[in-house]
Amino acid sequence: MKERRQRSRRSYRLPAALAGIVFLGVGTYAFGEAFNVLGPSASFDRSQPIVQNEKVEVEPQKPAVAHISTPDSVKAVYMSQCAAGTPSFRESLMHLIDTTELNSIVIDIRDYTGMIAFPTENPILKDMVSDECGARDMKEFLKLLHDRNIYVIGRITVFQNPYYTKVHPEQAVQHKNGGIWKDRKGLAFVDVGATAYWDTVVELAKESYEIGFDELNFDYIRYPSDGDMASAVYIKRDGKTKQEMLEDFFKYLHEQLEPIGVATSADLFGMTTTNTDDLNIGQVLERTLPYFDYIAPMVYPSHYPSGFHGYKNVNEHSYDIVHFSMGESVRRTIAPTTPVAGFAHERIGTSTPAIYKKPVYDKQKMRPWLQDFDYPVAYTPAMVQEQIKATHDAGLNSYMFWDPANKYDSLRQVLKAE
Repeated sequence: MKERRQRSRRSYRLPAALAGIVFLGVGTYAFGEAFNVLGPSASFDRSQPIVQNEKVEVEPQKPAVAHISTPDSVKAVYMSQCAAGTPSFRESLMHLIDTTELNSIVIDIRDYTGMIAFPTENPILKDMVSDECGARDMKEFLKLLHDRNIYVIGRITVFQNPYYTKVHPEQAVQHKNGGIWKDRKGLAFVDVGATAYWDTVVELAKESYEIGFDELNFDYIRYPSDGDMASAVYIKRDGKTKQEMLEDFFKYLHEQLEPIGVATSADLFGMTTTNTDDLNIGQVLERTLPYFDYIAPMVYPSHYPSGFHGYKNVNEHSYDIVHFSMGESVRRTIAPTTPVAGFAHERIGTSTPAIYKKPVYDKQKMRPWLQDFDYPVAYTPAMVQEQIKATHDAGLNSYMFWDPANKYDSLRQVLKAE
Protein backbone atom coordinates (compact mmCIF):
# COMPACT_ATOMS: atom_id res chain seq x y z
CA MET A 1 0.00 0.00 0.00
CA LYS A 2 1.31 3.44 -0.93
CA GLU A 3 2.80 5.67 1.73
CA ARG A 4 -0.02 8.14 1.12
CA ARG A 5 -2.56 5.50 2.05
CA GLN A 6 -0.60 4.53 5.12
CA ARG A 7 -0.71 8.11 6.36
CA SER A 8 -4.43 8.38 5.75
CA ARG A 9 -5.45 4.96 7.10
CA ARG A 10 -8.53 5.29 9.30
CA SER A 11 -9.70 2.96 12.03
CA TYR A 12 -13.17 1.51 12.06
CA ARG A 13 -15.53 2.77 14.71
CA LEU A 14 -18.90 2.18 16.28
CA PRO A 15 -21.25 5.07 17.10
CA ALA A 16 -20.05 7.29 19.91
CA ALA A 17 -22.88 6.12 22.14
CA LEU A 18 -21.55 2.60 21.88
CA ALA A 19 -17.97 3.32 21.60
CA GLY A 20 -28.62 33.33 -9.13
CA ILE A 21 -27.39 31.61 -11.89
CA VAL A 22 -27.56 27.93 -12.77
CA PHE A 23 -28.79 24.57 -11.64
CA LEU A 24 -25.93 22.19 -11.04
CA GLY A 25 -27.03 20.14 -8.08
CA VAL A 26 -25.14 21.40 -5.06
CA GLY A 27 -24.36 24.65 -6.83
CA THR A 28 -27.68 26.37 -7.49
CA TYR A 29 -27.32 30.11 -7.06
CA ALA A 30 -29.64 33.01 -7.65
CA PHE A 31 -29.08 36.54 -6.49
CA GLY A 32 -30.83 39.88 -6.67
CA GLU A 33 -34.39 38.57 -6.28
CA ALA A 34 -36.93 39.55 -3.68
CA PHE A 35 -38.03 36.87 -1.25
CA ASN A 36 -41.37 38.28 -0.19
CA VAL A 37 -43.50 36.44 2.35
CA LEU A 38 -47.08 37.21 1.45
CA GLY A 39 -50.44 36.44 3.03
CA PRO A 40 -52.01 33.06 3.77
CA SER A 41 -52.40 30.51 1.01
CA ALA A 42 -55.76 29.08 0.09
CA SER A 43 -54.29 25.60 -0.19
CA PHE A 44 -52.80 25.36 3.30
CA ASP A 45 -54.63 25.88 6.55
CA ARG A 46 -52.42 28.23 8.53
CA SER A 47 -55.04 29.02 11.10
CA GLN A 48 -53.73 26.22 13.28
CA PRO A 49 -50.33 26.69 14.92
CA ILE A 50 -47.58 24.40 13.75
CA VAL A 51 -46.11 22.72 16.76
CA GLN A 52 -42.38 22.24 16.95
CA ASN A 53 -41.45 18.57 16.90
CA GLU A 54 -40.91 17.23 20.38
CA LYS A 55 -37.46 15.87 21.02
CA VAL A 56 -37.48 12.13 20.62
CA GLU A 57 -35.31 10.06 22.90
CA VAL A 58 -33.05 8.08 20.58
CA GLU A 59 -32.08 4.60 21.68
CA PRO A 60 -28.46 4.02 20.64
CA GLN A 61 -28.30 1.10 18.24
CA LYS A 62 -25.40 -0.89 16.91
CA PRO A 63 -25.05 -0.13 13.19
CA ALA A 64 -25.59 -2.88 10.65
CA VAL A 65 -22.07 -2.31 9.29
CA ALA A 66 -18.71 -0.93 10.43
CA HIS A 67 -17.76 2.62 9.53
CA ILE A 68 -14.57 4.44 8.64
CA SER A 69 -13.59 7.38 10.82
CA THR A 70 -13.41 10.79 9.21
CA PRO A 71 -9.94 11.42 7.75
CA ASP A 72 -8.04 14.39 9.14
CA SER A 73 -7.96 15.68 5.59
CA VAL A 74 -10.97 14.85 3.41
CA LYS A 75 -10.34 15.05 -0.34
CA ALA A 76 -13.46 13.98 -2.16
CA VAL A 77 -15.28 13.83 -5.48
CA TYR A 78 -19.03 13.70 -6.05
CA MET A 79 -20.90 10.75 -7.58
CA SER A 80 -24.47 11.23 -8.80
CA GLN A 81 -27.33 8.86 -8.03
CA CYS A 82 -27.33 7.44 -11.56
CA ALA A 83 -23.55 7.06 -11.65
CA ALA A 84 -23.68 5.07 -8.40
CA GLY A 85 -25.61 2.36 -10.24
CA THR A 86 -23.38 2.36 -13.32
CA PRO A 87 -20.35 -0.04 -13.25
CA SER A 88 -18.23 2.07 -15.60
CA PHE A 89 -18.58 5.17 -13.43
CA ARG A 90 -17.91 3.16 -10.30
CA GLU A 91 -14.66 1.78 -11.68
CA SER A 92 -13.59 5.15 -13.06
CA LEU A 93 -14.06 7.03 -9.80
CA MET A 94 -12.64 4.29 -7.60
CA HIS A 95 -9.57 4.21 -9.84
CA LEU A 96 -9.26 8.00 -9.59
CA ILE A 97 -9.32 7.82 -5.80
CA ASP A 98 -6.97 4.82 -5.63
CA THR A 99 -4.33 6.47 -7.80
CA THR A 100 -4.33 10.02 -6.41
CA GLU A 101 -4.34 11.86 -3.09
CA LEU A 102 -8.15 11.62 -3.00
CA ASN A 103 -9.53 9.51 -0.15
CA SER A 104 -13.29 10.12 -0.08
CA ILE A 105 -16.41 10.10 -2.23
CA VAL A 106 -19.77 11.89 -1.95
CA ILE A 107 -22.68 9.78 -3.24
CA ASP A 108 -26.25 10.93 -3.76
CA ILE A 109 -28.65 9.35 -1.29
CA ARG A 110 -31.48 11.60 -2.45
CA ASP A 111 -31.15 13.97 -5.39
CA TYR A 112 -33.23 16.80 -6.87
CA THR A 113 -36.09 14.43 -7.76
CA GLY A 114 -36.78 13.63 -4.12
CA MET A 115 -36.20 9.94 -4.79
CA ILE A 116 -33.86 7.67 -2.83
CA ALA A 117 -30.89 5.86 -4.39
CA PHE A 118 -31.11 2.53 -2.55
CA PRO A 119 -33.89 0.05 -1.77
CA THR A 120 -35.42 -0.05 1.69
CA GLU A 121 -38.37 -1.69 3.41
CA ASN A 122 -38.62 1.15 5.91
CA PRO A 123 -42.35 2.00 5.81
CA ILE A 124 -41.63 5.74 5.90
CA LEU A 125 -39.16 5.58 3.01
CA LYS A 126 -39.97 2.63 0.74
CA ASP A 127 -42.35 4.57 -1.51
CA MET A 128 -39.59 7.12 -2.15
CA VAL A 129 -37.15 4.65 -3.77
CA SER A 130 -36.17 5.66 -7.30
CA ASP A 131 -37.02 3.28 -10.13
CA GLU A 132 -34.81 5.19 -12.56
CA CYS A 133 -31.46 5.77 -10.86
CA GLY A 134 -29.54 4.50 -7.88
CA ALA A 135 -27.85 1.30 -6.79
CA ARG A 136 -29.88 -1.73 -5.82
CA ASP A 137 -26.69 -3.11 -4.28
CA MET A 138 -25.78 0.11 -2.42
CA LYS A 139 -24.91 -1.68 0.83
CA GLU A 140 -22.51 -4.00 -1.01
CA PHE A 141 -21.07 -1.07 -2.97
CA LEU A 142 -20.37 0.81 0.26
CA LYS A 143 -18.55 -2.24 1.64
CA LEU A 144 -16.45 -2.38 -1.53
CA LEU A 145 -15.51 1.27 -1.03
CA HIS A 146 -14.64 0.61 2.62
CA ASP A 147 -12.52 -2.37 1.60
CA ARG A 148 -10.55 0.08 -0.56
CA ASN A 149 -10.19 2.42 2.41
CA ILE A 150 -12.47 5.07 0.89
CA TYR A 151 -14.48 7.31 3.24
CA VAL A 152 -18.10 7.55 2.04
CA ILE A 153 -20.24 10.67 2.42
CA GLY A 154 -23.94 10.44 1.57
CA ARG A 155 -25.58 13.56 0.11
CA ILE A 156 -29.22 14.19 1.01
CA THR A 157 -31.17 16.88 -0.82
CA VAL A 158 -33.56 18.21 1.83
CA PHE A 159 -36.13 20.93 1.08
CA GLN A 160 -36.03 20.72 -2.70
CA ASN A 161 -38.27 17.67 -3.05
CA PRO A 162 -40.77 17.43 -5.92
CA TYR A 163 -41.79 13.88 -4.99
CA TYR A 164 -42.75 14.65 -1.41
CA THR A 165 -44.60 17.84 -2.33
CA LYS A 166 -46.67 15.91 -4.85
CA VAL A 167 -47.73 13.44 -2.15
CA HIS A 168 -48.07 16.13 0.54
CA PRO A 169 -48.94 19.36 -1.31
CA GLU A 170 -50.06 21.04 1.91
CA GLN A 171 -46.43 20.94 3.15
CA ALA A 172 -44.99 22.61 0.06
CA VAL A 173 -44.11 26.25 -0.46
CA GLN A 174 -47.37 27.68 -1.78
CA HIS A 175 -48.15 30.04 -4.65
CA LYS A 176 -50.00 33.20 -3.68
CA ASN A 177 -52.64 32.44 -6.32
CA GLY A 178 -53.16 28.90 -5.06
CA GLY A 179 -51.39 25.60 -5.60
CA ILE A 180 -47.72 24.70 -5.23
CA TRP A 181 -45.02 27.24 -5.98
CA LYS A 182 -42.31 25.98 -8.35
CA ASP A 183 -38.95 27.38 -9.36
CA ARG A 184 -37.77 28.10 -12.90
CA LYS A 185 -36.93 24.45 -13.44
CA GLY A 186 -40.42 23.39 -12.39
CA LEU A 187 -39.20 21.97 -9.08
CA ALA A 188 -41.14 22.30 -5.83
CA PHE A 189 -39.80 22.85 -2.32
CA VAL A 190 -41.04 21.55 1.01
CA ASP A 191 -41.64 24.52 3.30
CA VAL A 192 -39.02 24.75 6.05
CA GLY A 193 -41.90 25.33 8.46
CA ALA A 194 -43.52 21.98 7.62
CA THR A 195 -42.10 20.28 10.70
CA ALA A 196 -43.84 16.95 9.97
CA TYR A 197 -41.35 16.57 7.11
CA TRP A 198 -38.36 16.89 9.41
CA ASP A 199 -38.85 13.41 10.83
CA THR A 200 -38.69 11.86 7.36
CA VAL A 201 -35.27 13.52 6.87
CA VAL A 202 -34.09 12.06 10.18
CA GLU A 203 -35.41 8.62 9.23
CA LEU A 204 -33.56 8.68 5.90
CA ALA A 205 -30.37 9.81 7.65
CA LYS A 206 -30.53 6.94 10.15
CA GLU A 207 -31.28 4.38 7.46
CA SER A 208 -28.36 5.63 5.38
CA TYR A 209 -25.94 5.40 8.29
CA GLU A 210 -27.11 1.89 9.08
CA ILE A 211 -26.28 0.59 5.59
CA GLY A 212 -22.76 2.04 5.63
CA PHE A 213 -22.56 5.75 4.82
CA ASP A 214 -19.89 7.22 7.10
CA GLU A 215 -21.03 10.83 6.94
CA LEU A 216 -24.28 12.54 5.97
CA ASN A 217 -24.10 15.69 3.86
CA PHE A 218 -27.24 17.85 3.80
CA ASP A 219 -27.87 19.99 0.72
CA TYR A 220 -30.72 22.38 -0.16
CA ILE A 221 -31.13 23.18 3.51
CA ARG A 222 -32.69 26.50 2.64
CA TYR A 223 -35.66 28.37 1.30
CA PRO A 224 -35.99 28.50 -2.50
CA SER A 225 -34.05 31.08 -4.48
CA ASP A 226 -34.74 30.81 -8.18
CA GLY A 227 -38.09 31.79 -9.66
CA ASP A 228 -40.99 34.18 -9.11
CA MET A 229 -40.12 34.80 -5.49
CA ALA A 230 -42.81 37.43 -5.04
CA SER A 231 -45.40 34.67 -5.49
CA ALA A 232 -43.96 32.32 -2.86
CA VAL A 233 -45.90 31.97 0.41
CA TYR A 234 -44.28 30.42 3.47
CA ILE A 235 -45.42 28.98 6.75
CA LYS A 236 -44.79 31.39 9.61
CA ARG A 237 -44.34 30.16 13.14
CA ASP A 238 -44.41 32.45 16.18
CA GLY A 239 -43.21 35.39 14.12
CA LYS A 240 -39.82 33.77 13.43
CA THR A 241 -37.63 34.82 10.54
CA LYS A 242 -36.39 32.48 7.82
CA GLN A 243 -33.01 32.18 9.48
CA GLU A 244 -34.57 31.40 12.86
CA MET A 245 -36.85 28.75 11.38
CA LEU A 246 -33.95 27.18 9.52
CA GLU A 247 -31.87 27.14 12.70
CA ASP A 248 -34.80 25.36 14.39
CA PHE A 249 -34.42 22.64 11.77
CA PHE A 250 -30.64 22.45 12.19
CA LYS A 251 -31.04 22.12 15.95
CA TYR A 252 -33.66 19.38 15.65
CA LEU A 253 -31.58 17.44 13.12
CA HIS A 254 -28.54 17.64 15.39
CA GLU A 255 -30.50 16.47 18.44
CA GLN A 256 -31.78 13.43 16.58
CA LEU A 257 -28.52 12.36 14.91
CA GLU A 258 -25.86 13.14 17.51
CA PRO A 259 -26.76 10.11 19.70
CA ILE A 260 -26.06 7.63 16.89
CA GLY A 261 -22.55 9.01 16.33
CA VAL A 262 -22.73 9.84 12.62
CA ALA A 263 -20.64 12.71 11.24
CA THR A 264 -22.66 15.43 9.50
CA SER A 265 -21.95 18.26 7.07
CA ALA A 266 -24.01 21.11 5.64
CA ASP A 267 -23.84 22.69 2.17
CA LEU A 268 -24.17 26.49 2.15
CA PHE A 269 -24.17 29.12 -0.58
CA GLY A 270 -20.64 30.40 -1.11
CA MET A 271 -21.58 33.96 -0.19
CA THR A 272 -22.58 32.90 3.33
CA THR A 273 -18.85 33.16 4.03
CA THR A 274 -18.81 36.87 3.17
CA ASN A 275 -22.37 37.99 3.98
CA THR A 276 -23.89 38.22 7.46
CA ASP A 277 -27.46 38.48 6.19
CA ASP A 278 -29.35 35.33 5.20
CA LEU A 279 -29.28 35.98 1.41
CA ASN A 280 -33.10 35.74 1.60
CA ILE A 281 -32.83 31.94 1.85
CA GLY A 282 -32.34 31.58 5.62
CA GLN A 283 -28.68 30.51 5.50
CA VAL A 284 -26.27 32.25 7.89
CA LEU A 285 -22.86 30.76 8.59
CA GLU A 286 -22.86 31.39 12.35
CA ARG A 287 -26.36 29.94 12.72
CA THR A 288 -25.17 26.71 11.05
CA LEU A 289 -21.86 26.15 12.82
CA PRO A 290 -23.21 24.71 16.11
CA TYR A 291 -25.17 21.88 14.52
CA PHE A 292 -22.87 20.16 12.00
CA ASP A 293 -19.41 18.64 12.20
CA TYR A 294 -18.39 20.24 8.91
CA ILE A 295 -19.59 23.16 6.80
CA ALA A 296 -19.25 23.00 3.01
CA PRO A 297 -19.54 26.43 1.34
CA MET A 298 -20.10 26.10 -2.41
CA VAL A 299 -17.43 28.54 -3.53
CA TYR A 300 -17.61 27.78 -7.25
CA PRO A 301 -16.04 30.88 -8.83
CA SER A 302 -18.47 30.84 -11.76
CA HIS A 303 -21.43 31.23 -9.42
CA TYR A 304 -20.44 34.58 -8.00
CA PRO A 305 -22.01 37.75 -9.45
CA SER A 306 -20.01 40.11 -11.61
CA GLY A 307 -18.44 42.71 -9.37
CA PHE A 308 -18.00 40.42 -6.38
CA HIS A 309 -15.04 41.74 -4.37
CA GLY A 310 -14.29 44.02 -7.32
CA TYR A 311 -13.92 41.22 -9.86
CA LYS A 312 -15.75 42.15 -13.07
CA ASN A 313 -15.08 38.74 -14.63
CA VAL A 314 -15.27 36.23 -11.80
CA ASN A 315 -14.12 33.36 -14.02
CA GLU A 316 -10.71 35.00 -14.29
CA HIS A 317 -10.27 34.89 -10.51
CA SER A 318 -10.57 31.25 -9.44
CA TYR A 319 -7.81 31.57 -6.85
CA ASP A 320 -8.88 34.97 -5.54
CA ILE A 321 -12.52 34.11 -4.99
CA VAL A 322 -11.87 30.81 -3.23
CA HIS A 323 -9.06 32.28 -1.13
CA PHE A 324 -11.07 35.34 -0.06
CA SER A 325 -14.25 33.37 0.62
CA MET A 326 -12.63 30.58 2.59
CA GLY A 327 -10.36 33.01 4.41
CA GLU A 328 -13.46 34.86 5.60
CA SER A 329 -15.10 31.58 6.63
CA VAL A 330 -12.06 30.71 8.74
CA ARG A 331 -12.01 34.13 10.37
CA ARG A 332 -15.67 33.86 11.34
CA THR A 333 -15.39 30.24 12.46
CA ILE A 334 -12.58 30.82 14.94
CA ALA A 335 -13.84 34.23 16.13
CA PRO A 336 -15.13 34.45 19.74
CA THR A 337 -17.64 37.17 18.82
CA THR A 338 -20.01 37.92 15.97
CA PRO A 339 -22.55 40.55 14.89
CA VAL A 340 -24.93 37.66 14.11
CA ALA A 341 -27.63 36.65 16.57
CA GLY A 342 -28.17 32.94 17.08
CA PHE A 343 -29.62 30.41 19.48
CA ALA A 344 -26.11 29.51 20.69
CA HIS A 345 -24.98 33.15 21.03
CA GLU A 346 -25.12 35.51 23.99
CA ARG A 347 -25.35 39.26 23.53
CA ILE A 348 -22.49 41.27 25.01
CA GLY A 349 -23.68 44.50 26.63
CA THR A 350 -26.25 46.79 25.03
CA SER A 351 -24.19 48.54 22.38
CA THR A 352 -25.55 49.15 18.90
CA PRO A 353 -24.94 47.42 16.58
CA ALA A 354 -25.15 44.34 18.78
CA ILE A 355 -22.18 42.05 19.39
CA TYR A 356 -22.63 38.44 20.50
CA LYS A 357 -20.38 35.92 22.17
CA LYS A 358 -20.16 32.71 20.13
CA PRO A 359 -18.42 29.34 20.48
CA VAL A 360 -14.96 29.12 18.91
CA TYR A 361 -14.61 26.29 16.39
CA ASP A 362 -11.67 24.57 14.73
CA LYS A 363 -11.02 26.15 11.34
CA GLN A 364 -10.89 22.67 9.80
CA LYS A 365 -14.65 22.57 10.26
CA MET A 366 -14.62 24.37 6.89
CA ARG A 367 -14.55 22.04 3.87
CA PRO A 368 -15.36 23.79 0.57
CA TRP A 369 -17.04 22.50 -2.54
CA LEU A 370 -14.79 23.37 -5.51
CA GLN A 371 -15.51 23.49 -9.24
CA ASP A 372 -14.53 21.05 -11.99
CA PHE A 373 -17.30 21.64 -14.52
CA ASP A 374 -17.57 23.89 -17.55
CA TYR A 375 -19.71 26.92 -16.73
CA PRO A 376 -19.88 29.40 -18.33
CA VAL A 377 -16.40 28.80 -19.68
CA ALA A 378 -14.28 25.69 -20.02
CA TYR A 379 -12.74 24.92 -16.65
CA THR A 380 -9.07 24.18 -17.11
CA PRO A 381 -6.58 22.22 -14.99
CA ALA A 382 -4.96 25.54 -14.04
CA MET A 383 -8.29 26.84 -12.67
CA VAL A 384 -8.77 23.63 -10.69
CA GLN A 385 -5.23 23.83 -9.33
CA GLU A 386 -5.78 27.45 -8.30
CA GLN A 387 -8.81 26.48 -6.21
CA ILE A 388 -6.89 23.76 -4.38
CA LYS A 389 -4.00 26.14 -3.69
CA ALA A 390 -6.42 28.84 -2.48
CA THR A 391 -8.00 26.37 -0.06
CA HIS A 392 -4.61 25.39 1.35
CA ASP A 393 -3.47 29.02 1.51
CA ALA A 394 -6.58 29.79 3.58
CA GLY A 395 -5.25 27.31 6.14
CA LEU A 396 -7.59 24.45 5.26
CA ASN A 397 -6.71 20.85 4.43
CA SER A 398 -9.98 19.43 3.03
CA TYR A 399 -12.03 19.94 -0.11
CA MET A 400 -14.73 18.30 -2.23
CA PHE A 401 -15.00 18.61 -6.02
CA TRP A 402 -18.28 18.84 -7.92
CA ASP A 403 -18.77 17.71 -11.49
CA PRO A 404 -22.37 16.79 -12.40
CA ALA A 405 -21.03 14.69 -15.27
CA ASN A 406 -18.82 12.69 -12.85
CA LYS A 407 -15.82 12.94 -15.22
CA TYR A 408 -13.34 15.28 -13.46
CA ASP A 409 -11.18 15.71 -16.56
CA SER A 410 -9.24 18.71 -15.23
CA LEU A 411 -8.88 17.30 -11.71
CA ARG A 412 -7.44 14.09 -13.16
CA GLN A 413 -4.72 16.09 -14.89
CA VAL A 414 -3.98 18.14 -11.78
CA LEU A 415 -3.72 15.08 -9.54
CA LYS A 416 -2.05 13.06 -12.33
CA ALA A 417 -4.29 10.02 -12.06
CA GLU A 418 -2.65 6.91 -13.46
